[in-house]
Amino acid sequence: MTRARTATVVLVLSGFLVLSILAGIALGPTVVPLGDVARFLWAALTGGTISADDVTGYSVVWNVRTPRVLLAVVVGAGLSVVGVAIQALVRNALADPFVLGISSGASVGATAVVVFGVFAGLGVFALSAAAFLGALGATVLVYAAASSRLGLTPLRLVLTGVALAYGFQAVMSVLVFMSPNGEAARTVLFWLLGSLGAAGWHSLPAASVVVVVAIAVLLRLSRPLDVLSMGDESAASLGVDAAALRRGLFVLTAAVTGLLVAVSGAIGFVGLVLPHVVRILVGSGHRRVLMVAPLAGACFLLWADLLSRTLFAPEELPVGVLTALVGVPVFIALMRRRGYLFGGGR
Repeated sequence: MTRARTATVVLVLSGFLVLSILAGIALGPTVVPLGDVARFLWAALTGGTISADDVTGYSVVWNVRTPRVLLAVVVGAGLSVVGVAIQALVRNALADPFVLGISSGASVGATAVVVFGVFAGLGVFALSAAAFLGALGATVLVYAAASSRLGLTPLRLVLTGVALAYGFQAVMSVLVFMSPNGEAARTVLFWLLGSLGAAGWHSLPAASVVVVVAIAVLLRLSRPLDVLSMGDESAASLGVDAAALRRGLFVLTAAVTGLLVAVSGAIGFVGLVLPHVVRILVGSGHRRVLMVAPLAGACFLLWADLLSRTLFAPEELPVGVLTALVGVPVFIALMRRRGYLFGGGR
C-alpha cells in the first residue's frame, strides 16, 4: 500500500510540476498567453523563427522567465533533499541545509562582493563565485572544528555549525558597517533573504548537475540513512560505518548547499519543512522520502517565487520572505498535529 501510495504521490506531483512550470513562465507582471508560451518555447528548442512583433514576448519567455522557473525547480529540489540528508546526518528534526553554518560563510563572500567589489573581474559570476568560496571556507572550518577522536558526532557538528554561523554573521555585519556604499545593507539583506531575480541560463548547468548527482547518491544511500537515523550503535550492529557515512554526507550536503546558496541566496524553510510534509504523505523510509521530496520542493519554491514577483509588481519581494510566511504556520501545524513524530514518520 505504501509503495502504491508513493507512486501515486510521485505521479501527481510530477504532473503538477509540469503545470506549475508552464504557469510560472506564463504568469508575471505581464501575462503571456499559454499558446504563445508553447509557441515561443517550441521556436527556441527547434531553432524556429518568430515574427518581429513577437521578439519582446519571446525574450521575456525564453531569456527571463524560463531560466528563472527552472532554477526555482532545481534549487527547491536541492534544498529539500539536502534537508532530508542533514536531518538524518545530525539526527535532529530541526536541522535544515543552513544549520551547519555553510550559508553564513557564503553570505560573507557575497557581502564582500557587494560592499568592496571583490572578484569584480568575473562580471555576472562574481557574486556566485565569492559565495561559493565563502561556503567552501566555512565547510573546512566547521569540519576541522567539529572533528574529534570520536569522529564527526552529530552534537559537535550542530553546535560547531551554529557557533561559527554567528561568527560569520558578525563578520558580515562588520563588512556592511564599513561599507562606503549606503545601498550595500539593502542589497546584502535582499540577497540574504534569497532571490532568483538574477537567474539566467548561466546559473543552471552547475546547479542542475550537482542536484541530480546528490539525489542519485542519496537514493543509493537510502537504506544506510534509515539505519543511521536509529543511532550509531544500531548502525554498527547492522554493519554500517556511521562515522564514514556521516563524513560523506557532510561533504555532499555542504557542497550542494554552498552551490545553491551561491546562485539563489539563503532561502530558508524549504529544507526544514518539506521533508516533514513528505514524511506525512509517504512515511519515514528514506527511499520514499527522497523520491517525493525533490518534486515537492520544486513545486513549493516555484510558486513561492511566482508570488514574490507578482504580489507587489513591479516591486519584487525576496523569495525567502514568502517561504518563511508559508513555512512558519505549516511547521507550527505539524507540531500540533496529533500522531506525527518529527523525523520519525507517522
